[in-house]
Amino acid sequence: MEIPVYLFTGFLESGKTTFIQDALEGDDFNAGERTLFLLCEEGEEEYHPSRFFGTNVFFEKIENEEDINEKLLSSLQKKHKVERVIVEWNGMWNLDSLYQAMPQEWITYQEMMFADATTFITYNDNMRQLVFDKLKSAEVVVFNRCVRGGFDKMAFHKIVRVANRKSQILYEYGRDDVEMDNIQDPLPFDLKAPVVTIKDEDYAEWYRDINEDQDKYDGLTIKVKGRAVTGGEIPDDKFVFGRHVMTCCVQDIQFAGLVCKWTKEAAKLENGQWVTIKAKIKVEVDPVYENTKGPVLYCTQVQKVDPADPEVATF
Repeated sequence: MEIPVYLFTGFLESGKTTFIQDALEGDDFNAGERTLFLLCEEGEEEYHPSRFFGTNVFFEKIENEEDINEKLLSSLQKKHKVERVIVEWNGMWNLDSLYQAMPQEWITYQEMMFADATTFITYNDNMRQLVFDKLKSAEVVVFNRCVRGGFDKMAFHKIVRVANRKSQILYEYGRDDVEMDNIQDPLPFDLKAPVVTIKDEDYAEWYRDINEDQDKYDGLTIKVKGRAVTGGEIPDDKFVFGRHVMTCCVQDIQFAGLVCKWTKEAAKLENGQWVTIKAKIKVEVDPVYENTKGPVLYCTQVQKVDPADPEVATF
């Protein structure tokens, strides 16, 4: 049986407790389901279970990140015979600690991040990796304590979009005064051009976009610079094309690549060689993608070039 998990993240005093308290007071969210509440952080605000609409809410405090493991979570599930789970996550802990420990039947139904608009930029400047960790999978990001005309929404919008292009962003000016973010994010390249040319500085944005919405690239012709990875079990007429991308900080640099199909000349490319390719994109099943669909770049031109500057692509 699936156990729905409702995950609320954000740093101390970001508004998580107030939101969850209000939600549990309503019959639309708390009609009496047996609910395990994992409390991983305690701020100045306290919960008032006497005001909850449904009374089957069972609190369990988790003091340390290292205490979280699948055995503990499964035992708490059985202890309270729960139908769902609510988590108020500690902003100083990494979300992977929870996701790696969740029992198989626990399914994240919703993930929301809350942030105090008066301190968010400072948190991002000083603890960027922790901020990114909370933004990367949030379906909704709520900035509260906003002041109309008193802050730059674009600055907040950009930080969120670097981590997550799909999350909904809300600005809360008061208890009943909420504005939805409607800032458009035009791509820095023209998908209607006969040959879509990706500049060196736009590689990370293009790579993310083609992975998030690959079907719109099906049939397009593209020109882009990157590195060719050859050898191993890669067939002689293929290579993996890509660049190292830094999303948040140095620690998260990783190679972001796609499958290229060319001729037998592919095997003669030096592993790691910088090339500019011109290729037609087909979205199809490929063994490199573990036999799932993905963008395959059918190259018509492969030209050796100097490295991109900088070599590591960033957003």
